[in-house]
Amino acid sequence: MKSPRPATDERRAALPADLAALLDRYQRFLAAERGLAAATVTAYTADVASLLEHLVRFTGAAAGVGEAAGVAAGAAAWVERLTLAVLRSWLAKLRTTGAARASLARRAAAARSFTSWAHRTGALTSDVGARLASPKPGRTLPAVLREDQAAALLAPTLDPEDPVLARRDQAILELLYASGIRVSELTGLDVADVDRHRRVLRVLGKGSKQRTVPFGLPADLAVGQWIEDGRAALVTAESGSALFLGQRGRRMDPRAVRTLIHQRTAALAGAPELAPHGLRHTAATHLLSGGADLRTVQELLGHASLATTQIYTHVSAERLAAVYQQAHPRA
Repeated sequence: MKSPRPATDERRAALPADLAALLDRYQRFLAAERGLAAATVTAYTADVASLLEHLVRFTGAAAGVGEAAGVAAGAAAWVERLTLAVLRSWLAKLRTTGAARASLARRAAAARSFTSWAHRTGALTSDVGARLASPKPGRTLPAVLREDQAAALLAPTLDPEDPVLARRDQAILELLYASGIRVSELTGLDVADVDRHRRVLRVLGKGSKQRTVPFGLPADLAVGQWIEDGRAALVTAESGSALFLGQRGRRMDPRAVRTLIHQRTAALAGAPELAPHGLRHTAATHLLSGGADLRTVQELLGHASLATTQIYTHVSAERLAAVYQQAHPRA
């Protein structure tokens, strides 16, 4: 599991020792028992650290005591001060600092997860978070590439100065667009996860759930060129079985993929500048536009709920409305 964010470390250090220990137990529960992805564990831990920090300040101020006065009382005494009013005041404070509705909804979910766990483990006598409502996040339509822009993005460009990295980058772009997998899933791929005979990937997704994702001939050719003519040039003792390698031969970092996507989409005239998730959105939108059904797209993307996939129907409807407004003489 990745180490917590620096902000989480600072908040943990500022907490009474017993509360910090409780936070560590919760973090281990998320990683070991719930099997959440490292990024999700980090995000939830940071959110709960923020909540506990607010708890100490809010209830300490209300009682007219300093933070140190409550340290000896132990975690149970602190957590029993966690009420619905404290949870709501925490979210309200975050709202005043400019947190987006989607961020508030995620933090409310983190708080409910924590209070449910604390209740089950006996740290709370009742699950106070069960009655905490989530702010409804505004549904913004994701930016996607048009099909001609996607084709331009994927046009082969072999850099004569560094053909190895050019082959790698081409394979990354092709595979992301062809499969719609997440950037963390892409960088987690091993060479053995690519079945070129059947043209499918074995992908380990969120919650350690494995799924099989197909990819097309252009992606197969690009990945084949990378494996056969590029990867060996970067392999070191630290490479292991990773499919995509960085310049130093280690497994490629997701941040490097994000930088690649940002740079390549920014160079496309008239195209939105995308993160890797934008290529995932683009792949899903183009699949639906091409006639794929929503359930199939859900399976390909690895969404636990069909409701998550339904946003792509809104993307298509929005685009249809925009074209209608522009083209119809009596729109």
